[in-house]
Amino acid sequence: MKVISGKTERRLRNVLIALTIVCLTPLCERGRILNGAHTANVFAGEEITCVIDLGDEMYTKHGLETGMSYELVSRFAKDNMCNVNIRTSVKGENYIDSLMNGSVDIVITHAHDLGQEADSIRLSRMLNSCSAWAVSRDSEAELRQINLWISHMTESPEYSMIERRYSPYCNPIRKAEKGITTRTISPYDDMLKKFSAELGWDWRMLAAVVYQESRFSINSRSHRGAQGLMQVMPSTAEYYGIDDLLNPEKNLKAGTKHLKRLQRMFEDSGMEQTEIIKFTLAAYNAGEGRIADCRRFAESRNVDSNSWDEIVNLIPLMREDSILEEESVKLGKFKGHETIAYVENIMDLYDAICTICPSI
Repeated sequence: MKVISGKTERRLRNVLIALTIVCLTPLCERGRILNGAHTANVFAGEEITCVIDLGDEMYTKHGLETGMSYELVSRFAKDNMCNVNIRTSVKGENYIDSLMNGSVDIVITHAHDLGQEADSIRLSRMLNSCSAWAVSRDSEAELRQINLWISHMTESPEYSMIERRYSPYCNPIRKAEKGITTRTISPYDDMLKKFSAELGWDWRMLAAVVYQESRFSINSRSHRGAQGLMQVMPSTAEYYGIDDLLNPEKNLKAGTKHLKRLQRMFEDSGMEQTEIIKFTLAAYNAGEGRIADCRRFAESRNVDSNSWDEIVNLIPLMREDSILEEESVKLGKFKGHETIAYVENIMDLYDAICTICPSI
């Protein structure tokens, strides 16, 4: 057996120490960048404004880009020890001008949509196949730090997990028809489970509501001004003391608070749980006053006001001019087509989601 001399042993030990330092240094550098402790952190302590300008994504083939960008920008701010105000684009506003005049610090956009405007800004390395972060021409240090962060983030296992969560989500009914099963319904499943528990609902029912409202797109807006995952009106959010409807968690909180308040209207009526949910959904869509009208009208006709199907059968009469003479109806004629379809669609979506995601 050959014996290693003390001198040789010391040399081997020194080589191992040197190799360890070489291997660990990049990891330490990555940790410093991701944790905001890099020595050239130009963002630390700053208030920055970021606009996500990726267009309508409800039916896009690229997936839920705005939601993913929102999560990444929030993570960037945390890692770089700064505060960020995140907004989505408003039609007709030029955010390249906003970058140039300093009212916006970062614009997340599709690089191929910029055209000649690209000459007046600086673009980060691509985050995926189509989007990048834009800064003003004179923001060289900021761009360098953004590129470093994007470089390390996109090469991390965490990024792959985030990217998978925001991949395109096809219609659950189509998935059910194809026999596809899955463990996840949306990028926001953990939040859905949290807030559905406050309602006493199966989380998959709340998932069906959110899919119906927004297809899980945080930047969805209706022509009436409803916003976000649950299409919450700003006035409704204000009533519950909630701001920033772009924020997924705050939007879900506002929406479920409203659902919970509406649900209480029907809990003492003797309805079965499924009927309570249907009436709650109808009130969420049409407003509590309209559904109260429907139920009072049903009672005046000796129709079961605790059965949504019976209400549906009665609604055609509420479209007639004669309904204006009914004392039980306070808000006038009610077409009801949208509300009937809304409740039916959500119940169908719920059945499909239970099929493709059978375990709770």
